[in-house]
Amino acid sequence: MRAVLETRQKAAAAQVKHLEAELQRVRAALADAEEVHRRRVIGLEQYLEALAEEDAPVDVAGEVSRRKPVGPRRAVPHRQLASGVKELSPDYQALMTATVDAGGDGLGARRAAVALGWDSASDSRVEGARARLKRLVERGWLVEKKPGRFTLPPSEQDPGAGRPGGGS
Repeated sequence: MRAVLETRQKAAAAQVKHLEAELQRVRAALADAEEVHRRRVIGLEQYLEALAEEDAPVDVAGEVSRRKPVGPRRAVPHRQLASGVKELSPDYQALMTATVDAGGDGLGARRAAVALGWDSASDSRVEGARARLKRLVERGWLVEKKPGRFTLPPSEQDPGAGRPGGGS
């Protein structure tokens, strides 16, 4: 009977060792997959921004609208370096206005896609809107108190402070 119990104990120990190795392999694969996902989200965001720039309105005379030359630039300046919402591109101004209109509930990505004039049924457009909202958070324009709900920072929740052309 002792030999049977020792055999079972060794088999259980071997199973634990095997599962621990499998767990390490799965964790490494998960980390790799998360990195690939992060890069793909960034790529999609860059693609959507480039597509939006291509779709910019054409001047009546047939000339391309007054766009800044291509080169290194920040689409969203850091909040502390900007004089106001007017420094943001029109899309980001629309997001700031939609955030003000959303009030204390905060703005979600699907509603942000609608504010940008995009198809809110398209997951890629919703993710593009979410990426833009996250960029506004990174640069200090918005805060994300609850996951997926974007609001103005507490210091700017005065009426009209976040509106384009408004108080800040």
